[in-house]
Amino acid sequence: HLVESGGGLVQPGGSLRLSCTASEGTLSTYALGWFRQAPGKEREFVAGIPQNGARTYYPDSVKGRFTISRDNAKNTAYLQMNSLRVEDTAAYYCAAHRSILQIPTTPSYWGQGTQVTVSS
Repeated sequence: HLVESGGGLVQPGGSLRLSCTASEGTLSTYALGWFRQAPGKEREFVAGIPQNGARTYYPDSVKGRFTISRDNAKNTAYLQMNSLRVEDTAAYYCAAHRSILQIPTTPSYWGQGTQVTVSS
């Protein structure tokens, strides 16, 4: 079970860091990803990282502003979000799969989500 935290209300241009932990088991054997879904829109992949954290993956919409990382010793993954925009407002979800190749399209496990609202 994946558990997200760290969401909240932030002004445009601000920053937030989301966290993802596992209530059971270990995350170190899974590739991890972050997704978001705004009301009336489809769920969107925003970041991915393999088990060893050797590289990261982002769509153009967040590249240069969002950073995914993981600390396997703490069984936690993070999404650092900088220069936030109103259009970043969404529910953000952590996801996991054994293969990083499947993360953007068909993760095996999902968290319950945490809301991020960017507004002045």
